[in-house]
Amino acid sequence: MTDFPFFTEGEVVKGFGRGSKELGIPTANFPENVVEQLPESVSAGIYFGWACVDGGDVYKMVMSIGWNPYYQNKKRSMETHIIHKFDEDFYGSSLKVCLLGYIRAERSFKSLDELIVAIKNDISEAESQLDKVECINYKEDCFFQCSASMANGNPSS
Repeated sequence: MTDFPFFTEGEVVKGFGRGSKELGIPTANFPENVVEQLPESVSAGIYFGWACVDGGDVYKMVMSIGWNPYYQNKKRSMETHIIHKFDEDFYGSSLKVCLLGYIRAERSFKSLDELIVAIKNDISEAESQLDKVECINYKEDCFFQCSASMANGNPSS
């Protein structure tokens, strides 16, 4: 398990195309080079935190890190569901995230409906956790306002 907070950023790339189409829960995906830079201490699972696209507003998010056992992915991925309705896709945009906590381990599901219920529960848990005082402060972290790129990890203040 990683030490929180954990900050990272990268360009939004096309994923598997399942989030919006199959699940009705769109995700912003990080490229392989960002995923490969994750410390080994970041285990597969579902996380919550804050996210920002192209220096805009900071929103609550939930992120899946791992292989998505239901889909039997061969490559590890980082898929961020930003808890906000965007009018259009933002591939190629800069995505900054701050992971603040761990919700649960990855697991497979018997059906697509069971997976969707679990994701909705994860979103609800993320929203609840991010309303706590100790999490709200990170929404205003200088990491989200800085325009300079940084390496994965913790920003310097």
